[in-house]
Amino acid sequence: MGGAARGGGGGGGGSCPAGLCRLLLLGLCCWAAGAAAVRGSDNGDTLPESIPSAPGTLPHFMQEPDDAYIIKSNPIALRCKAMPAMQIFFKCNGEWVHQNEHVSEESLDENTGLKVREVFINVTRQQVEDFHGPEDYWCQCVAWSHLGTSKSRKASVRIAYLRKNFEQDPQGREVPIEGMIVLHCRPPEGVPAAEVEWLKNEEPIDSQLDENIDTRADHNLIIRQARLSDSGNYTCMAANIVAKRRSLSATVIVYVDGSWEVWSEWSVCSPECEHLRIRECTAPPPRNGGKFCEGLSQESENCTDGLCIQGIENASDIALYSGLGAAVIAVAVLVVGVTLYRRSQSDYGVDVIDSSALTGNSLLLNSSMQPDLTVSRTYSGPICLQDPLDKELMTESSLFNPLSDIKVKVQSSFMVSLGVSDRAEYHGKTHSGTFPHGNSRGFNTIHPRNKTPYIQNLSSLPTRTELRTTGVFGHLGGRLVMPNTGVSLLIPHGAIPEENSWEIYMSINQGEASLQPDGSEVLLSPEVTCGPSDMVVTTPFALTIPHCADVSSEHWNIHLKKRTQQGKWEEVMSVEDESTSCYCLLDPFACHVLLDSFGTYALAGEPITDCAVKQLKVAVFGCMSCNSLDYNLRVYCVDNTPCAFQEVVSDERHQGGQLLEEPKLLHFKGNTFSLQISVLDIPPFLWRIKPFTACQEVPFSRVWCSNRQPLHCAFSLERYTPTTTQLSCKICIRQLKGHEQILQVQTSILESERETITFFAQEDNTFPAQTGPKAFKIPYSIRQRICATFDTPSAKGKDWQMLAQKNSINRNLSYFATQSSPSAVILNLWEARHQHDGDLDSLACALEEIGRTHTKLSNIPETQLEETDFSYSRQNGL
Repeated sequence: MGGAARGGGGGGGGSCPAGLCRLLLLGLCCWAAGAAAVRGSDNGDTLPESIPSAPGTLPHFMQEPDDAYIIKSNPIALRCKAMPAMQIFFKCNGEWVHQNEHVSEESLDENTGLKVREVFINVTRQQVEDFHGPEDYWCQCVAWSHLGTSKSRKASVRIAYLRKNFEQDPQGREVPIEGMIVLHCRPPEGVPAAEVEWLKNEEPIDSQLDENIDTRADHNLIIRQARLSDSGNYTCMAANIVAKRRSLSATVIVYVDGSWEVWSEWSVCSPECEHLRIRECTAPPPRNGGKFCEGLSQESENCTDGLCIQGIENASDIALYSGLGAAVIAVAVLVVGVTLYRRSQSDYGVDVIDSSALTGNSLLLNSSMQPDLTVSRTYSGPICLQDPLDKELMTESSLFNPLSDIKVKVQSSFMVSLGVSDRAEYHGKTHSGTFPHGNSRGFNTIHPRNKTPYIQNLSSLPTRTELRTTGVFGHLGGRLVMPNTGVSLLIPHGAIPEENSWEIYMSINQGEASLQPDGSEVLLSPEVTCGPSDMVVTTPFALTIPHCADVSSEHWNIHLKKRTQQGKWEEVMSVEDESTSCYCLLDPFACHVLLDSFGTYALAGEPITDCAVKQLKVAVFGCMSCNSLDYNLRVYCVDNTPCAFQEVVSDERHQGGQLLEEPKLLHFKGNTFSLQISVLDIPPFLWRIKPFTACQEVPFSRVWCSNRQPLHCAFSLERYTPTTTQLSCKICIRQLKGHEQILQVQTSILESERETITFFAQEDNTFPAQTGPKAFKIPYSIRQRICATFDTPSAKGKDWQMLAQKNSINRNLSYFATQSSPSAVILNLWEARHQHDGDLDSLACALEEIGRTHTKLSNIPETQLEETDFSYSRQNGL
């Protein structure tokens, strides 16, 4: 308040208005002079050794001013009452209130006979609005007696209001019966803070009468186990001393999915040698829009173990069928003989059409005389054979391993470079019984020009079923990292009881995936196991799993799944669900999961629309073949997870392959269109590509569900002369009606001249296990201060919820509300998300925005940190 409004004298602290001070001093001096005169008359002219103290005590406040709120334009009254008191004056915002603005009353206390004074003043809305200071408008009383002054408490005066719009309205939900319902409500901003009440169908909800309902957690409504009776319209009501506000109504539907009764008994055997059994979708029937039962409602089977013979009623029928069988066998023998003959006469080896097809041979375009592409072979590892007749053989040129129904488009490199459309299209199927597969990801070509016979032992290639790492952790916690895989485990400080230690392990399944997704689901991450399974933690740990989905709630429904002890997979939660048992935070390339039990986890996704996108990493490797003139290119399209690419790198190291171009990201849509891979711009007169390999096409399903083995295809290039050592070309990977990527190959085929391209970023080459304070980015002492600050509720909302919001954690806050220290769990999640960058400056900025911290963590004086924190913070740039 300005001096004009609250003037009438200077002074501060316990000083009084000038006129009152003069009166009080005059009264005290006169009283002291009178007392001295009396004593002088009794004892001659001797002066008293000291002036006696005045009778009485310091003022005692019987009533102090209370905090008050101004409603609309109505002024409020602040009151003070003290005994004994000669005078009472108000002081507001450090300035004395004018004497004319005081209204006082004086009386005597009946018991003590001391003087009691009561004073009040009015404070208007205009006075509060005109005040601009670092804190709220405040007033306090100062009371005087003969012995001195006393001060009352400071009373704040605020203008009461309640805004119209809710910060968050509850949203409608459809939940299965016995599922959890969480309706969020953040009331409008107001002073004082609004109280929240929930209505169901316009009737108040009393959580005291229903243990299944909880309305205490941060204004949210939680129904632990949904019942059919919980369906209805829910409204959040907010009210304070100024007004009441209603949120938008949220419709909650509790549905029941249908289930099949058990099968009925088999019926009697019919004349057609079949019997039936049925079941109905009535246990329970679907309700409130629940799904109808899946599977068959009627099932039939042969009831004579296949011995029932009908339709062959006489010898003529038997003879007819016997003749047909003999004809089929004869045709099969003829096909085998012709095939063997063609192989023995071919000048180009296995499954390669005469190259004259590329020069306009009319047989190629004659639909009645298509070449035989029904037999193809799959090789594992480089295989080189010596031809006794020294004939020039050509390799099988198009290898998808394992892949059926591939489309091989007949194009020469010259036609591809000119953009000429396809001349003909043939379909081939892999033949499963020609060569052993061994490691199905290895492949190469046959080149008998090499006079030294060479056959690699296929079984010598290592086949790993899992990656594994371990570490011993205690009360201080730590971090377990699987290098170059994107998988990590964060054990928080205090998760393991003191004086205990555990050997914790983590592994990634690299063999056949045990999770078989249902329906249209696809596996989006590796299967990660952490243990031991019997270990108990006192606070949730953080498991980071990479994924390959282009995250969008509009196009994907992503689930966290866990494998049971029986080997089956069950859904833990959808990443968009509300749960108090675990928490999933989905980042663009990884999912961070807060868990309290170890086990095997994976992410599966169900595409909601055709616009759902999987992120693929495309890369090209190359190496010389056994024939010194040939060079092999291998193009990989794998899920964009570090562990998937590491598997490719490991295989290529065993085969001598070199990465020729930095891998790139390809967005592959779930629109059922296939993937095309082609080699372009091959230098003429220097290199040529083997027939039928310039463009290769992979079916959609092979790419979309390629979560078991890396998808790749091979191209074989041949030099015209041994003096050619440089290779430049482009590799185009594109999805029909989708995206494309170009890999630019510019390399030397000589190893001594080749530039090395790094497989992984340097930051991934870390130690697998880090324990104690050095495993964490936030020093422990700073972490403790943050938790102590934000775990304490604040009337202005500056608590752990604001800390979560500033760290982009905006959903499923009920999970943190159930933790003993919500801030600690939020910081654990921050540690998991920032294990590589450790961006402490962004965390400090978030704290400054909240208003609790005004200094960045990087500027905290070193003397305030513990010794362990000091050394660590210096290493991390704090």
